[in-house]
Amino acid sequence: MTDQPHPAGFSRTTTGSVFTDDAKARFALCYPETAHILTHGLLQHPLMELESLAQLGEALPEKSLEYNRGDLPIGIRPEDVPKTGLSIGETIRGIDSANSWCVLKNIEQVPAYRDLLMSLLAELDDVTAKTTGAMLRPEGFIFVSSPGSMTPYHFDPEHNILLQLRGWKTMTVFPAGDPRFAAPQAHEAYHSGGGPRNLPWDDGFAPHGTDYRLEPGQAIFVPVMAPHYVRNGDKPSISLSITWRSEWSYAETDAHAMNSVLRKYGFRPSPPRRYPVNNLVKSYSYRALRKLGLD
Repeated sequence: MTDQPHPAGFSRTTTGSVFTDDAKARFALCYPETAHILTHGLLQHPLMELESLAQLGEALPEKSLEYNRGDLPIGIRPEDVPKTGLSIGETIRGIDSANSWCVLKNIEQVPAYRDLLMSLLAELDDVTAKTTGAMLRPEGFIFVSSPGSMTPYHFDPEHNILLQLRGWKTMTVFPAGDPRFAAPQAHEAYHSGGGPRNLPWDDGFAPHGTDYRLEPGQAIFVPVMAPHYVRNGDKPSISLSITWRSEWSYAETDAHAMNSVLRKYGFRPSPPRRYPVNNLVKSYSYRALRKLGLD
């Protein structure tokens, strides 16, 4: 995480407990492999107001910004996503009518937002430590979306909790590790550095997804690499995604990358197994190849 000066408008606002004991108990029951709804108390936080977010977007480097039109299909290649011609500040300030979707990535680059991210994760680390070990590489992402906008079908390598702060949206989640919804080659391409997060969509997938409607004050935990897409409701939406990696998730990543190497040599490797299997043989093999520059 980089330590950049924060704009004058960003105070280091702290927060009390955001996740109740009941929410943490449910999280403990379902983590790390089952998507589930939680409740949270992060509503009306000053760092999450539109003007604060517009200033954040203007302060972040260009590589930490993604914003485009919101009227997208479920499945689309990243290179085909149309732009709007608006700046990030204009997009956020006019999100009610901008027909846009944007994400502010790695908000921990700004100290006030890093403090918020770390305080939220600290509430949950006693649960995660018992299963997947220490929280590694904490990162935060903020999504600001116009009414009706779509986040296309994709997967993510992090453990992820998405907190809904304003408006409502529906996230449709598919089983993690099921090759019907994300082919092994898609995982391998992504984890070996050559593929996108966006996934090919087939209308036949639809009956197998689970819809989770998120209202302000609700959150959803999404397992590592569980395919999903998000459709915004009829109001502007603000969501905060708090993410982390674990040694288990890194081992799965490296196992997928090792499978990519094996496939190049004509093998048909079996996909990595999901938690609690740690995939250490393939993981350590790939790490050894990487050190030797043979990956």
